[in-house]
Amino acid sequence: MAEIIEVPSPFCGIGTDDLSIQVDGVALKVVEHGCAVNTPAFEQAITDTRPRVDGKEVSLEVAVAKAAALLKNTNQPVIGGCATDVNGMRALLALADRSGAVVDNMNFTGARNNFLALQDSGWMNTTLAEVKNRCDVLLVVGVDLEGFSPRFFERYLWNEQSMFLEDTGKREVIYLGKAPSGSASTSPNGQKALVFDCANEDLPDVVAVLRALVKGNPIRIDSVGGIAVGRTGSVPVATLPPSVAVADLQDIADKLKAASYSVVTWAAGALAYSQAELTVQTLSEMVKDINNQNTRSSGLPLGGKEGDQTANQVCGWTTGYPARTRFSSGFPEYDPFLNDTNLLLKNGEADALVWVQAFNVKAVPPVTTLPTIVLGRSGMTFEKEPDVFIPVGTPGIDHAGHAYRMDNVVAIRLKKLRDSGLPSTSDVLNAIEHAL
Repeated sequence: MAEIIEVPSPFCGIGTDDLSIQVDGVALKVVEHGCAVNTPAFEQAITDTRPRVDGKEVSLEVAVAKAAALLKNTNQPVIGGCATDVNGMRALLALADRSGAVVDNMNFTGARNNFLALQDSGWMNTTLAEVKNRCDVLLVVGVDLEGFSPRFFERYLWNEQSMFLEDTGKREVIYLGKAPSGSASTSPNGQKALVFDCANEDLPDVVAVLRALVKGNPIRIDSVGGIAVGRTGSVPVATLPPSVAVADLQDIADKLKAASYSVVTWAAGALAYSQAELTVQTLSEMVKDINNQNTRSSGLPLGGKEGDQTANQVCGWTTGYPARTRFSSGFPEYDPFLNDTNLLLKNGEADALVWVQAFNVKAVPPVTTLPTIVLGRSGMTFEKEPDVFIPVGTPGIDHAGHAYRMDNVVAIRLKKLRDSGLPSTSDVLNAIEHAL
């Protein structure tokens, strides 16, 4: 039994690197600085140690040969999931190039809200280090931030020392759209976050009004979202979603414009409504509006879980496009809508599915009748057994590696904690490519 300190996590997205983990053979226990996201992910037990073909245990060599045979004569395979580390993603893209596959990260439909806004009009975003050292007002839009990343406030807002703030406990936190699930947003001084709740589908209107107020445009209604002036009719108030008073939005706008360095944060995947990219664009344009000679403001998109930032980074520097790209023409073709795994399976356009998920045993592939190859974390259970299942090691646990955190500027150096005997994703994908 041994204890390893200063362990970085590939699971939470914010680059926590101070975990202490007890290692007993292949069993892990988080003894310090765990959270609701990291602890169960690190402590997940190993249950599968050998590959399976048609539900029967085989050697790794047999499983690789079978996977290559399934891919050899395909016209349009799809490689989904894309939840792995940098080396795993590089090997995945090499296999896609060799087989003419579509590459699609499992979280891309949510991330698309960010990419469409970025590609259309750009944005001004910050880093976690800048949040830690400069942010004095944090606006959280449409997401329970402490639910998404339980240690965000501890690590980046209520830190004891800051380069440009004398007292980090005086920072202001504002939630717009979704209330926090706990008390992590309460400052060490006891100051609670301001919370303005509204239905998710009302966020486009609420955010649009907030931006108008930041720009100084007049608003002729008293509230937005839920109950609007003159629209209550005969519907009981209790059955209507909450509204946000324009006076409250004006207060938020004033705080943002008076701040030295405000940060607006959101999770694109939580904006689960049609054309949510327009909400991201409105927020991004509002950030630009706030910046002037007296104040600075930046955006902070939340992400980085299960390798989504890693997938898009590696695909970006390899092909010039994010991870929803097709290689069947002999060169990369990006389409954020048509190259969707679920759409391709539904429309019968694919003839094989490769699913790569080295982090989360619950993130299983969609059920399909197509030949299916799964490179997954040990412990996955399936509604329909794949043709080939190869349990792979988890980056940051079973082998060393690199993964990008949510702000895309830092590649976290992941440690190897144990000797499980499980191969890395990159080793397996490289073996399949060579077998082709």
